[in-house]
Amino acid sequence: MAGGIREELAKLLGRRVRDPRVAGAIVTRVVITDDLRNAKVYVRLLDGDGSRQKELLIGLKSAQGMLRSAITKALSLRFAPELRFYYDSALDQQSRIDEILHEIQGAPRK
Repeated sequence: MAGGIREELAKLLGRRVRDPRVAGAIVTRVVITDDLRNAKVYVRLLDGDGSRQKELLIGLKSAQGMLRSAITKALSLRFAPELRFYYDSALDQQSRIDEILHEIQGAPRK
């Protein structure tokens, strides 16, 4: 179910959400509760620009009602899951760890 929600959200963000704050957003993963009533949606920006993450989350929150309704219809769900959006900074953290390891080893950064 989480995969279906992720795919549907990806389509909706690309086609139906016109908010410029959401431009370039990608859904990295969705974690849904067993009762299908709550979903944590992890997103990031395609260009990796973490400075826009606050605007991204505000834009997604404003589109939340439309997204819930569209997902419920598209996946024929009995209940509309509550969507909670989080910025996925895992890749940013991994890049920083790689930089630190290179500095420790004395290797030049890429």
